[in-house]
Amino acid sequence: MTITFVGHGYVGLVTAAVFADFGNTVYVIGHTKEKIENLKRGVIPMYEPGLEELVKKNVKSKRLIFTLDYNPSISQSDIVFIAVGTPTTKTGDADLSMVLDVAKKIGQNLEGYTVVATKSTVPAGTNKKIKRILEESRPQDAEVDYASIPEFLREGSAISDTTNPDRIVIGTESKKAQELLVKLHEPINAPLVLTNFETAELIKYAANAFLALKISYANAIAKLSELIGADALKVLEGIGMDKRIGNMFLSPGPGYGGSCFPKDVKALISIAKDNDYPFSLLEEVENINNQSRRDIVRKARKMLGDIRDKKIGILGLAFKANTDDMRDAPAIDIINLLQNDGAKISAYDPKSMDVAATVLKNVDYKKNAYEAAEGADLIIVLTEWNEFKELDFSSIKNSMRTPKIIDGRNLYDPSEMSDLGFTYQGIGR
Repeated sequence: MTITFVGHGYVGLVTAAVFADFGNTVYVIGHTKEKIENLKRGVIPMYEPGLEELVKKNVKSKRLIFTLDYNPSISQSDIVFIAVGTPTTKTGDADLSMVLDVAKKIGQNLEGYTVVATKSTVPAGTNKKIKRILEESRPQDAEVDYASIPEFLREGSAISDTTNPDRIVIGTESKKAQELLVKLHEPINAPLVLTNFETAELIKYAANAFLALKISYANAIAKLSELIGADALKVLEGIGMDKRIGNMFLSPGPGYGGSCFPKDVKALISIAKDNDYPFSLLEEVENINNQSRRDIVRKARKMLGDIRDKKIGILGLAFKANTDDMRDAPAIDIINLLQNDGAKISAYDPKSMDVAATVLKNVDYKKNAYEAAEGADLIIVLTEWNEFKELDFSSIKNSMRTPKIIDGRNLYDPSEMSDLGFTYQGIGR
């Protein structure tokens, strides 16, 4: 098929590259000339394992085409995906301005029969708005059907999540569109959930909010474990063995972040309010998540006493490993709170320091973990990068002013760290 993606963020770029690799001709429309020219050269705007190689391969084969123009890419396409951002407004609602603007531009360039599908995360009812826009803006002789196909990829494993998803959700009122979209996804071996617009829209929000709930639940159990002397890791391991619960997303830490969970939890709370339902459960999920970040700072205060003028080394800045994404990263709040107390911050992250420097000021960015720890009164681990699991802590201890560590990801064995001479504090143990 010939397909087009409008938007080249995580969702648009990864999915476009995968579909091109399946043998389709795929256009990707952007609105910034510099970014499009970089993509043509294989310069990727974010770090995602395997993505650069996949993009370069399919650009070279001329199956993946980057452009600023809606014509002729839209008119030639069997399917057009909307994959632009829906950031959170001050009220917690999803900002749909880009989605609706793109829908109008797509409509104006349609020819023949086309299916337009939304990949962007949008609240229930949005797809019917987009359908109306397409009907109003399309040429008279163009025929268009509409669908909602939410994405479920995780940053750091986006390609494998796209090629091997747990399910493919297709929401549409058109049998013809459904058949075409099922055919497009045939190379992907995954169960199909065929439904209507509203159900597809809500599945996305409900899934992300539930995962955020599991993370906040793990952090609540961790806090209780610290208070009563239990080992939260063993508690969570024990409940995760129950097949009804499962062990994924039950790791306590500094809380969830990134581009999806914070935004989608807020949006689902807002959607519920708009329908006169106070979703207090999710409001508490947010409260626990915010408290998890403050608890890291509370531990630092307890370890150091007066934080003012103390040097604290931060290991890990991205919201999770295998990405450079700093959107809503716990490190941002934690570092800001520490700086408010007068701490001096040095930091290292394998991939995200350039991005971090745009949102975190007065931080001394280092070339490696050892430099970040040198002369520090305390080090705090905030991202679960594999390289942090292999550090030489004997060397680190000798370079620190005082050997103290807050292990925000529970990467290390407390007794081993104690034997090395560290004052150690994990999460929930």
